[in-house]
Amino acid sequence: MTPILQRATPYDTSAPRPLPGIVPLDMADWLLVDEAFAPQMAERARLLAERRGDVLAVTEGAGPAMDELLQFVLDWLRDHASGYEISAREVRRPDGVTVPIDRADPMLTLGHLVQEDLCIMEKRGDEHVLTAAVLCFPASWRLADKIGRPLLAIHDPVPGYDAIAPRVQRLFDGVQPGRPLWRFNAHGYGDPALFHPLRESVDEAARARLPYLRSERQCVLRLPETRACVFSIHTWVIAR
Repeated sequence: MTPILQRATPYDTSAPRPLPGIVPLDMADWLLVDEAFAPQMAERARLLAERRGDVLAVTEGAGPAMDELLQFVLDWLRDHASGYEISAREVRRPDGVTVPIDRADPMLTLGHLVQEDLCIMEKRGDEHVLTAAVLCFPASWRLADKIGRPLLAIHDPVPGYDAIAPRVQRLFDGVQPGRPLWRFNAHGYGDPALFHPLRESVDEAARARLPYLRSERQCVLRLPETRACVFSIHTWVIAR
C-alpha cells in the first residue's frame, strides 16, 4: 500500500515541551484539514468498513455524550471550517465526498467527517474513563485494550506517566467549555501505516534513525451539556 504522508507538521517537533506539555488552544483552531485529507479520509472509510470492531468502540451509557459530540462537530464545521457544506441530513467534505448524518450511529458518522480520531472521556468516580471512541489511526495501542478504562490504566505502559498522572487528571477536571488545550508528540517509526496498533520492537535511541516521523496533535475540550471531555488526535506521518 502506498504510504499516506504529509510534508511537515505545523509546529516544531524538534522542541518538545516537558510532559504533559499542554497549552491553551483557540477554539477556532480545533480541527484541521491538511494536504493528506483525501487519502486519510479514504483510509478511514476503509478501516470503518473492514475493521469496525478494531477502530470504533462504545460503552453503555455513552449515548448522550456521543450525540452531543456529533452536533458539536457539525456546529464547529459550520462555523469554522472552509470547504465543508452542512445540511440537515448530510455533509459534503472538502474532498467532495458526501457523508450522511446518521444520528443512530454518531461515532461512525464522526469517523467519516474529520481527519481527527475522537475519544470521549467521562468522569466516573475519581477518574475520567474512555467511554466511546473512533480511533482509526492508533499509534502502538489497541482500542480494545483501553475502552472502558480510566486515564491511569490507559497510560500504564507510558514511561514516566505515573509521576504526572495526578496533574493530567487535574487538567481533565479543569478544562472548560470553549477553552480547549493541546499538546503534541513525535516519534520515529519504521512502518508508515496509519493503522498501527502494535508497538515496534525498537529502543528509543534507535527511533531517531527510523525512516518516518509520526506526530500527533492531541487536543482536550469539554462538551458544555454532558460535561464529557473529548480527546482529539490529528496524525501526521512524514518521511525523513
